[in-house]
Parts: sequence; C-alpha cells; structure tokens
Amino acid sequence: MREAIELYQFTKRFLIALSPAESNSILHAEPGSRVRVNFNRDVAVVVGDSRTTASIYTGSVRAEVDYDTLEYSARTGKAIIYTGDKWVAGEVRSKSYYKLAPTHRGPPTVEIDGIHMHRILGTDPLEDAKNKIRAAKVSRGHTILDICTGLGYTSIASLMRGAARVYTIEVDENVLYLASLNPWSSSLSNGRITLIHGDATRIIHYFHEESFHRIIHDPPRLTSKTGDLYSLEFYKDLYRLLKPGGLLFHYTGEPGRKRGLNIPGRVSSRLKKAGFHVIEYNRQAQGIIATKPQKTYN
Repeated sequence: MREAIELYQFTKRFLIALSPAESNSILHAEPGSRVRVNFNRDVAVVVGDSRTTASIYTGSVRAEVDYDTLEYSARTGKAIIYTGDKWVAGEVRSKSYYKLAPTHRGPPTVEIDGIHMHRILGTDPLEDAKNKIRAAKVSRGHTILDICTGLGYTSIASLMRGAARVYTIEVDENVLYLASLNPWSSSLSNGRITLIHGDATRIIHYFHEESFHRIIHDPPRLTSKTGDLYSLEFYKDLYRLLKPGGLLFHYTGEPGRKRGLNIPGRVSSRLKKAGFHVIEYNRQAQGIIATKPQKTYN
C-alpha cells in the first residue's frame, strides 16, 4: 500500500456504556446488586448510591451517574457513555441523525435517520458479521480487505477467525466516532487492523495488485448515492486486488424481493463481467460468494 494514504487512528473513548434498558435497571438497583453494562457485554456492581447519584464498578472502572441522566437514557431510548470526565449520549447530530441503537442480544447497530445499518431480525450485528466471514472462508494467515467498516464487526470477526492482517475502509467519520463509544468495537484498536477513512472507490487504487486472500464488500443498500460501490468499474478494481483463487463476499441483502427486484442477480451479472466466477448466493449471510480463477499457464 502506498504511503500517500492517511491512516485513521482509532481511539477507544468509552469506559462504561449503558443502553437504555441498562440505565433503567441501575435506576431500580439496590447497592450490591449486579447489573449488565456495555450493551450486555459485561457485568458491573452498584457499589453505592445517594439521593441524586448511583455509583457503579466494573472491576476496572468506577463511575458515578446521576439519576437525571439515567432517567433521560431510559425515557428517550438513547445510550449513554462515560468517557472518563463526563457522560455523553451515543449519538451524532449532523446532516443526518446517527445513534448507537441497542439490539435484543447486545451488540448495537448504527441507526441513521431511523434506519438500522445492520441485520438484527433473528440475529445481531456481530453474529451477522461472523456469518459473512464464514461464507468467505476466512482463515488463519489471510490478508483481508473489508470495505465499509461500520462499527468494525466484520474486521473483528476476521481476527477471531485467525486473519493475519485486515485493511478496512470507512467513508463516514460519524460512524467511526460512534464505534469509539461502542464496547463491542474495542478490538478495532488491534494492531493487525489498519483503518482508513476515505472513499473506498478511490482508496483501492492505492493497493497493489493481488494483495488480498479475501475481500468482504459490505456496502449500504443500492441507491443513487451508493451506486459507485456496485459499479462494474469498482468490481474490476476488486478483481485486480484479489489473489488468484481468493474469495469475494459481497453483501447485497434482499431489498425489493417481494416487488420482484433481483439485486443479487444484477450484482452477479456485473461480477461476471468483471472476471469473477460466481459460486452462489448465500442466503444465511445474504450475499454473493465469488472467486478469482487460478492462473493457468500454457
């Protein structure tokens, strides 16, 4: 990779995170009670309270939170995060409204203008990422390109499967900020992950040919704004970067299936034009698996 790319330094900002349900449980907890925190990832003890504040201890962090803040979280459905000197809401207000939205199993999703950016029906975002990694057959020693980082679950799942190195690209700095507040995203700071902030359709030109054993392409749903991530030109670049015999997993979902739209079919057709051999559509991971044929010599 050329040195011209400016790498994104991921910094974990949270010390304790509370989903709205966890805030509510602390509101009603007695001193000495054990409560779930960090979006159901960890357990804390309520070690003291007063008329105005509760004190919670995770084993490494002790924090006081006032009841007004807990009630705000529980009432509004917003997560609150302790950053060491203050509690902040897990949200960003810009041209769009972003927030860390809890799921029934724990790992949160990003919600942008009310739309979840991960699959959560019958699964959770981290388990969904693991399905994608299994579909791509990521294994020990692989070098991975993960396009559209989000909260980092795909990159983290790749490390869990033994990947040696992950390069991951995210265009939206607001999403990266929310990742820094998310306990389940902490492993993005792992030294085997290289995080790049920028437009993937431009960034990929800085990588050398045949750099990756696996490419995980997890774009937002196809719209006029995201069309470049589904273009034939982009797929040709992905083909160039994949090692012969390597696998591409391309998440498509099934938008418009009930209306007769066939997005996976359209994507498969373009991937074939780019040179890929399309293996199958994996319904569990809701994406296409394709390979770059091995080189043949006469």
